[in-house]
Amino acid sequence: MRKKIRIGEIILGAEEKAALHTVIESGHITEGKFSHKFEIGFADYIGTKAGIITNSGTSSLLLGIKALLIDERFPKIAPGKKVITSPVTYAATSNSIVLSGLEPIYVDIDPVTFKLLPEAVEAAILEQGADEIGLILPVHLMGFPNDMDALLDLAAKYDLQIFEDAAQAHGTRCKGKTIGTFGICAAYSFYVAHNIQAGEMGAVLTSDSKMERNMRSLKANGRQCACRRCVRNETGCVMMKPGDDEFHDPRFIHDHIGYNFKTTDFCAALGCTMLSKAEKIRTQRYKNVARLNELLAEFSDSLQLPVLSEDFSYLGYPILIKKESGIRRANLLKLLDDEGVENRPLFGCIPLHQPSYSYLKEQYQGKLPNAEYVGTHGFYIGCHQFLDNDDLEFMAEAFTKTMKGLKI
Repeated sequence: MRKKIRIGEIILGAEEKAALHTVIESGHITEGKFSHKFEIGFADYIGTKAGIITNSGTSSLLLGIKALLIDERFPKIAPGKKVITSPVTYAATSNSIVLSGLEPIYVDIDPVTFKLLPEAVEAAILEQGADEIGLILPVHLMGFPNDMDALLDLAAKYDLQIFEDAAQAHGTRCKGKTIGTFGICAAYSFYVAHNIQAGEMGAVLTSDSKMERNMRSLKANGRQCACRRCVRNETGCVMMKPGDDEFHDPRFIHDHIGYNFKTTDFCAALGCTMLSKAEKIRTQRYKNVARLNELLAEFSDSLQLPVLSEDFSYLGYPILIKKESGIRRANLLKLLDDEGVENRPLFGCIPLHQPSYSYLKEQYQGKLPNAEYVGTHGFYIGCHQFLDNDDLEFMAEAFTKTMKGLKI
């Protein structure tokens, strides 16, 4: 069978299998002890007071936005209002904004680090009107951090909240702080290709106690029962008040219209095993990026290789085809795939390239030059922790053959 270097891999070793077996033997498949352990462990790893797990990264985005919408402290975040976000990322970010009854406002990005341009963010605030915007939702794409100091300054200046999409940035640091600790909350995904892998699972982190309570309620259909861990069978229900009759059960009294975003203890069990290796995984991915940069340096006239930083937690190895190269992305990606290197386009520029957002195309035509270029010329390959030096050299050889093929 021909060798194939995948974007991401998950290899279940003895520790992972033992954790899954523990869930099976417990007879408790829904959220249980592993879910509780992961929420505490992941929040501690990132540096927030609380973590709320969900069934996906998309659910985490929806949950965080909904919690902001029902919080009377943030009157500027209301149905019909606007959210400044990135045009180059997976569609889940924009989908969550739109599905929550808000309007995404896209600003251009830096083509090297993919971060929102702070000057473009401020221009959008002034153009739209500060009263029309309540939220900035930056995306830390591929593990590359945004300029959070600049965004925090703008948030303070214009009375905005920041909700970080850190789905691809587990453990990335920015100026001594961990991504996910800057805004009022942050959303994460633990999909198979991500640094901490749990299959289909997500999480929202926050240090705000009211946001935590509201999100715990909303993820369970808005019910009154919103404890981190249920102690009903140990000390009785802490949500029951004096005078409540026997028919008042907080598990079935709903204060809000919410969702069912609960996950399983299987996913949480896998997440716990990966969390114990999080720094080792982050370090190995950094080393793989560094080695690939060395091996592919000969192509740097044609390909923009990723910025190297020990502070980044790389989801993948992003590459941008330079304008002067004349290389068509479709040709390059097909030849790489033929040589055994799986690859993906870098998502595209949402309002210009995604059919589901074609209603915005005229509005943004010509206004997002960097994002448009990255969306048509960017792609990524794997740099995951299961790759060894032989794999990386195989990838470099595939690039050599591919680049030669493009020049014939």
